[in-house]
Amino acid sequence: MKPLQDVRIISIEQYGAGPYGSLHLADLGAEIIKIEDPNSGGDVARYIPPYAEGEDSLFFETFNRNKRSLSLDIRSDAGRKVFEDLVRVSDAVYSNLRGDVPAALKLTYADLDHLNPRIVCCSLSGYGQTGPRAADPGYDYLLQGLVGWMDITGEPAGPPTKTGLSVVDFSGGLAGAIAVLAGIHAARRDGVGMDCDLSLFEVALSMLSYLATWHLNTGHQPARTRHSAHPSLVPFQNFQTKDAWIVVACAKEKFWRLLTKAIGRTDLANDERFATFADRARRAHELTPILEAAFRTRSSADWLARLHDAGVPCAPVNTVADALNDEQTIARGAIVNVDHPRWGAVQQLASPVHVGPPDPRHRRAPRRNEDFEYIVRDLLGYKDATITGLTTAGAFGQ
Repeated sequence: MKPLQDVRIISIEQYGAGPYGSLHLADLGAEIIKIEDPNSGGDVARYIPPYAEGEDSLFFETFNRNKRSLSLDIRSDAGRKVFEDLVRVSDAVYSNLRGDVPAALKLTYADLDHLNPRIVCCSLSGYGQTGPRAADPGYDYLLQGLVGWMDITGEPAGPPTKTGLSVVDFSGGLAGAIAVLAGIHAARRDGVGMDCDLSLFEVALSMLSYLATWHLNTGHQPARTRHSAHPSLVPFQNFQTKDAWIVVACAKEKFWRLLTKAIGRTDLANDERFATFADRARRAHELTPILEAAFRTRSSADWLARLHDAGVPCAPVNTVADALNDEQTIARGAIVNVDHPRWGAVQQLASPVHVGPPDPRHRRAPRRNEDFEYIVRDLLGYKDATITGLTTAGAFGQ
């Protein structure tokens, strides 16, 4: 059995953040029943371009592997009945709706505990269920600006810049997955469920980490650094070589000494101006040009080989294609394959969460309402007359 094979989660999720979190739970064996609103065509991710046809998109495939889908109008009385029956046989209700919506849709523990005292109700929203922004829609790009990420990203003379990926969404999804698992563990231990109220805002804010600590306690003002340099460790940044870019990371004093040897400048190791981390940071304006001149004399491949042999932490600045073909990617089995009736063999990145023996078997993302029969007949035990009545009453859409 997979680690989470005895876990069932009703997921009222859409787009990226919520589905990214439940994806890892699904890969670990949890049964994720994805509720899709039939009145809006289901999860909007089904239609995200550029690689989208009908209700199939590679964007949707990325976030919904190993899940099940049910078209259900939970705003209708009939749909609510089906939803409540699912709550009775599930461990958690997981949603990534706007902060004021879970209460409006009666998805909180106070709304559902009479159905299942152990139910965990986890809400991952833009700003949380309280505060002045609770009713505002929250998107990754907005939050990168709001919490200060853009202000400290990019070159010093350039404009505020977002990260190249939707890191707020992805981090929020992972935080949501942690919360769900913690809640289920506590509910099984204590027999009582709970609410989990997470926000992308707080996840992103928390990731300011030591920069926030420095500012709160000393008034430190974080600033952008040239060539993505570390704010306090020198050298720890990108360097341009004869033909490309590499990253060099001297996070320990020993790496600094090894670096001076690798570049043929052992005199720098004995130079009192650069003797310690603090000295090198204070005199970065003197040291960095020396190092930049040295790295421009050879190719990236040459430098990476020399630095690696010398024991200096380093890496190429890869393209996405390079990263996906890296020998470490291949060795770790980081790419999985699923068969899809429209896209054929679809390659995707595996979950990085390795728990127990690896299982290479994966199901493609579900077609909308694909698991109707399994959910209403096998799981809930509805008979034909009940299904007909619910369908006529609009439980599953018009």
